Amino acid sequence: MLKKIDRGAAFIQKESQLFRCPKCHQPLAGKEKSLVCTNGHRFDLSKKGTPYFLDHQIQTDYNQVMFQHRRNLITNGMYQPLIDLLALECEQQRVLDVGCGEGSFLAQLATKVNLKPSIGFDISKEGIYLASDYANQLFWCVADLTNLPFQSGSFTTILNIFSPSNYQEFKRVLTPGGKVIKVVPGSLYLSELRQAFYPEDAVKQQYSNEAVVDKFQETFTKVTTKTLKYTFDIPESCRLSLLEMSPLEWGVSDEIKAKVQKDPLKKITIDLEILIGEY
Repeated sequence: MLKKIDRGAAFIQKESQLFRCPKCHQPLAGKEKSLVCTNGHRFDLSKKGTPYFLDHQIQTDYNQVMFQHRRNLITNGMYQPLIDLLALECEQQRVLDVGCGEGSFLAQLATKVNLKPSIGFDISKEGIYLASDYANQLFWCVADLTNLPFQSGSFTTILNIFSPSNYQEFKRVLTPGGKVIKVVPGSLYLSELRQAFYPEDAVKQQYSNEAVVDKFQETFTKVTTKTLKYTFDIPESCRLSLLEMSPLEWGVSDEIKAKVQKDPLKKITIDLEILIGEY
């Protein structure tokens, strides 16, 4: 079994054509355990086998604990119907997972279908370090959505699951005829949790992604829309993870959180809209 840094080094040696320097936009070449451009900009792999493409540290509210709770739910089937649907779109594709967090969506997909060597990135170093636990011809890096460290026309499919978008950069790094798959919550997504966390706040119990959907439909010349709505029976081992997996809990009082922890939810509604766009 290769060490993570050796696995990462093997990937950048074999797939260096995918990368470009985020500072000067020149091609990056894999040299031992680093990516280096002709202008001398250098991006070393961490011990986890992951390069850091940002030019400064960025603080996010998404921490390792939240990512671990999210992984617990993903790997225990909370989004299995979504992964099954994505699998139909991603067979033999070279995938870029935008805002991949701790990597479980892309990793689960890679166990279900054959992917070409694919990449997940996130702005959170904590998420990417966790993602490095996964192999399956996958590579992980810390990068900026607005300045992707990838060559133009490198990916056939972009996954954009519960994360921000930059359609100009998406278009640049996609191959001609490539597609963006954006997953957004529907109005009933996690509705039971919203009601439990904010029992007296009707506004926070509601959810709308109408503006996000409208922007997507305006951006692409061809859009296909699919929906998924189901109730997930939460395994007992995951019930407390549900309370910590998303930003929903950030504004919750300690009193309400303690009450929900004492009697956690046993079922949760998953309501998703899957937008598939081609330029």
